[in-house]
Amino acid sequence: MLALHRSCSFPGGAATGDADSAEMTMAWKRYLSQWMTGGTPRQVLPAKADETAAPMPASDLGETVRRALRTVDDPEVGLNIVDLGLVYAIHASRQSVHADITLTTPTCPLGETVVDHARTAIAQALPNVADVTVRLVWEPRWTPAMMSSHARKQLGW
Repeated sequence: MLALHRSCSFPGGAATGDADSAEMTMAWKRYLSQWMTGGTPRQVLPAKADETAAPMPASDLGETVRRALRTVDDPEVGLNIVDLGLVYAIHASRQSVHADITLTTPTCPLGETVVDHARTAIAQALPNVADVTVRLVWEPRWTPAMMSSHARKQLGW
């Protein structure tokens, strides 16, 4: 199995009113609108599996899972859960994938929705893996220091 963890530093301070903020706001509004009307907030495009190809090495499986999870957005922030530092662990083998994720706050009412989207993204990216588990964990508690530099830049920090 492969375990992956990501942690980044946080400079602090947020800017508002720039073009990226407006674009993120519109994307968030579209996402929320689709979710509230019962639609699928974001289509996850599955990786095409070549049935004749050699089995994927475990390290590639972990990276495939991470790429799939980049398609899952946190509904409160509007950025993907990987860049936000919400993915704490990925254990991937040819038979199973287990991921531990968290949320920016334990009071998020959409926690199960994020977990469902993460599970679906992984299952679509690795359709031959039968056992996909995504667990919502609260330890360690998430902090902005866990965000990637890309996420901080998108938020204007």
